Amino acid sequence: MPGFDLPRRLTAEALGTALLVATVVGSGIMAESLTRDVALALLGNTLATGAMLVVLITILGPISGAHFNPAVTLVFALKRELPPREALSYVLAQVAGGVAGTMVAHAMFALPLLDASLKIRTGGAQWLAEGVAAFGLVAAILAGIRFERGAVPWLVGLYITAAYWFTSSTSFANPAVAIARSLTNSFSGIRPIDLPGFIAAELCGSVAALMLMSWLLRAGGVGAAMAREAQP
Repeated sequence: MPGFDLPRRLTAEALGTALLVATVVGSGIMAESLTRDVALALLGNTLATGAMLVVLITILGPISGAHFNPAVTLVFALKRELPPREALSYVLAQVAGGVAGTMVAHAMFALPLLDASLKIRTGGAQWLAEGVAAFGLVAAILAGIRFERGAVPWLVGLYITAAYWFTSSTSFANPAVAIARSLTNSFSGIRPIDLPGFIAAELCGSVAALMLMSWLLRAGGVGAAMAREAQP
């Protein structure tokens, strides 16, 4: 991003991902400790995550672009808006920040800093759900940037809030967050062995969204031709 050097951008990516994961994991632990109602616990987890996304993208977006997500970074690298070496640095910062976020959440609740999850999340339906979740997230980001950049924090926060409920996977949509969530044996966890399927689905969904939105958002056809002819 113009005006900010790479170390500051990487710090913003690590910090944002850490706070996002701390919110996901911490609110899951809190919700699970307050109620035995799984739907109510998921609602608490959802609202906290959506709200935090709005905050983080608003305050850190001007610094790094507020990816906080290797799938989003991949999209911007494929769009040639981020050099490959910087994109790799972003991903490493996001994964490191995510793991730190899990550790912070555990520390706040006096739990072991890292605890491999035993929660089973696998199968074709959940992989499809992750692909859909990542597809919708990237579509919302690209269309938001194209038409209403200032609304992107709200678009992302609201999309993830909705996707928690309409996807069978509860919408991880983020490889760095998935890795971090494999290290918490709590409400929001995922078994480490289930990560490859989730990550592959997230990346595929993101690339599919890039392909479709690159065509959809490009002015062309009869309407564009008429607009050009109308210009003096």
